[in-house]
Amino acid sequence: MSTLLYLHGFLSSPESHKAQITQDWLPKHAPDVHYLCPYLSPYPNQAQQQLIELIESIDDEIGLVGSSLGGFWSTWLVERYGLRAVLINPSVKPFNLLNSIIGQPQKNFYTDDTYVMRHEHAQQLQACYQEELQHKGNYLVKLQTGDETLDYREAVERYQGAKVDLEQGGDHGFQDYEKHLPSIIEFLFPNR
Repeated sequence: MSTLLYLHGFLSSPESHKAQITQDWLPKHAPDVHYLCPYLSPYPNQAQQQLIELIESIDDEIGLVGSSLGGFWSTWLVERYGLRAVLINPSVKPFNLLNSIIGQPQKNFYTDDTYVMRHEHAQQLQACYQEELQHKGNYLVKLQTGDETLDYREAVERYQGAKVDLEQGGDHGFQDYEKHLPSIIEFLFPNR
């Protein structure tokens, strides 16, 4: 059995559009792939602990799909555990973005939860950033140039040497995501 672990972005949740599409698509097209999408804490140290406990509790082959901040966490997990990951418009240096919202209440798009990020949260994220990627062959990075939230060029530069699919247009939500699921599954689980 294989497990696809979907990691959502900042201020998002398992109710996000791409997470729901993935959850609905898998039973029809890849019924042998188990789906997990935990609600991740916005606070970095808590999210780290959640992810370590989850990864170490799964006996199956694990493939990661990470969107936005989930792409950052997926990168951290690939470098820590040697997993394979598909990154969708990943956040490369989220600590830089976090610095611009320090002290300002942030509301989750899918819940009524509100968070206030502090300098230590940016520092915790920065501590998870790996300067050099050791497992470049374990990444498939899917980017759309129309991403209004993140500059796709940062990801192109960060993941040099990895497989990068760059589409013109689109947006941060990643237009036509469902069409990419067959190639995502093929990359994550080449031997299934």
